[in-house]
Amino acid sequence: MKKLFTSESVTFGHPDKLSDMIADSILDAYLSKDKNARVACEIALGKNKVYVLGEITSRAKIDIDEIVRNTIVKVGYDKDELLFNGHTCQIIKDLSCQSSDIARGVNGKELKAGDQGIMYGYATEETSNYMPLVHNLAHALTDRLEYVRQNNIIKGLRPDGKAQVTLAYEDEQIHIQTIVISCQHDENKELNLLKKEITEKVIKKVIAPSLIKKTNILINPTGRFVIGGPAGDSGLTGRKIMVDTYGGIAHHGGGAFSGKDYTKVDRSAAYYARYAAKNIVAAGLAKQCEIRVAYAIGVSKPVMVDIDCFNTNTVDETLIKRVLNKFFNFEVQNIIDTLNLKNLEYALVTKNHHFGWDKLPWERTDLACPIKNYVNEIILNTR
Repeated sequence: MKKLFTSESVTFGHPDKLSDMIADSILDAYLSKDKNARVACEIALGKNKVYVLGEITSRAKIDIDEIVRNTIVKVGYDKDELLFNGHTCQIIKDLSCQSSDIARGVNGKELKAGDQGIMYGYATEETSNYMPLVHNLAHALTDRLEYVRQNNIIKGLRPDGKAQVTLAYEDEQIHIQTIVISCQHDENKELNLLKKEITEKVIKKVIAPSLIKKTNILINPTGRFVIGGPAGDSGLTGRKIMVDTYGGIAHHGGGAFSGKDYTKVDRSAAYYARYAAKNIVAAGLAKQCEIRVAYAIGVSKPVMVDIDCFNTNTVDETLIKRVLNKFFNFEVQNIIDTLNLKNLEYALVTKNHHFGWDKLPWERTDLACPIKNYVNEIILNTR
């Protein structure tokens, strides 16, 4: 039986991802001066306009305009011919303080959830970083696309871009059925040359030859992609939630990450749920694991923590739930402390993908061995 899975990724210059990076750069600036800042920052991008919206409560004073412009310019929107220029764009700010009704429920001796909602964490043994293979492949293509643009390996590329991979599982064999790459380019870039360069210098550099023997490759399928970025399509914070998580392979509660400080469980609990799921899979208790968690605003403990191993577990799921209760504490303060969330560079997290990058604290598998030993001891004592 043939099964197909599709996942996508975007470059830094995609308007939604650029919105995320600006929001997290503002967050980082506040946290660098005030570790207790409360930030819920949203960015909307249009035709040479940037809207900075949301609620921020902090003692720190930062130059938001400078941060916005620097982020845009670093990504590559630095001249008028792109129709979006970090040097000259209009910046409109509409910011207020965090609602006192929310603040009274969140702040205190022990921090509590800054919102209600459902979060998911996922891991699979399919790859060495415990991420879905199809999502790793999509990210590999956009990472390479960024590299060849920034290093001028392919001339005439502009910042906006996307990649999509469809992976086919058939008769215990895996191959890529389709690759779609859309990359913004200069007016005078010849399409046939671009297709050849993307194939040779992007796709073949990061995709194993064994996976692309039967692959349909579509590069700029409309035939032209000159007008892009915020000039071609508006951008908005949090609109690439599948790109930021598991590519649609796992469930998603709907909450975005960027622009939110560590009290917002949309972000912090999703990171911690990944930590739990990854350690459970790394301990060999399941081939796949999804952690489900839900919170009520102003309450420190979750109202739900549950698990689904999709029938891939190697021990009884009730035992895995015991492991979850013993080794993982989903209280908000513990999540912040365990993952050191007051001291992260969040824009770097957004830039390098929220999951699968081994330098992130929730990507540690430090509990895998203790979990394995604990389970083995229980099994031994019940024989």
